[in-house]
Amino acid sequence: MNKDVLETIKTMQLNEVTEHVIYAHMARHAGKENASVLAKISAEEGRHAEIWSRYTGCMPKPNGLKILFYRICGLLFGLTFVINLMETGEEKAQVEYARIAEDVPEALKIYAEEEEHERELIAMVDDERLKYISSMVLGINDALVELTGALAGFTFALGNSTVICMAGFITGSAATLSMAASEYLAKKNDPGEHHPLKAAVYTGIAYMFAVCMLLVPYAFISSPLAALAGCLVNAAIVIMLFTFYVSVVRKEPFTPAFREMICISFGVAALSFLIGWGAQKVLGISM
Repeated sequence: MNKDVLETIKTMQLNEVTEHVIYAHMARHAGKENASVLAKISAEEGRHAEIWSRYTGCMPKPNGLKILFYRICGLLFGLTFVINLMETGEEKAQVEYARIAEDVPEALKIYAEEEEHERELIAMVDDERLKYISSMVLGINDALVELTGALAGFTFALGNSTVICMAGFITGSAATLSMAASEYLAKKNDPGEHHPLKAAVYTGIAYMFAVCMLLVPYAFISSPLAALAGCLVNAAIVIMLFTFYVSVVRKEPFTPAFREMICISFGVAALSFLIGWGAQKVLGISM
């Protein structure tokens, strides 16, 4: 067996051992119907690792960082998100199994089982949040663009973190209610699967979450400019987390969407900062 194939087998064995632990953990926290399927997949991943040990002559320890990553994703985004993420991993594994099938006879059988895993995982994906993801996207994106811009303008025009925080909270709360009401009316006049009230709630929660994240620095940092820097850092974190979530559940590339949203939000913030600076100079207001 050539060195390249052996290295591929070692990588796949490590993945199998790690995924054996991840699926077992998911099975313990899933509902009764999904738990049995996840436990079965976990057992098969462990068996695959045993098969690869015949070629590698060892059994590696699971990748602790990968396990921790998936557990954090489960806490932040829910089991369905992790299942989507695992499904993507199964797709990549199938490509590798097909590539080494000529050198390793067992690869074809494992390949077939990995395909079955993917089908079983797809069948499990049933999360109400996924049905209303467009409403959450609307809430998050609108809040980031509007409030980041507003806070940047307030920072130079008002010059007091407490006042900026209060103005931002009032603006954000009013905008949350406005966006939720608009989403309710939009879904009510667009017959489909989406429940208007649920769509409005998801939009409002997403919007208010973004508002709170952006206002936190102003509540704890006295310097307005330092608070604005913290606000922009929080905006980048929210954009990164939410873009990651959407890219996984929609199976879309992460980088282009992240870059676009960062450019829009920060571009609006920069323009609003200049408007606030201009308003202060023209009107001669100092606080």
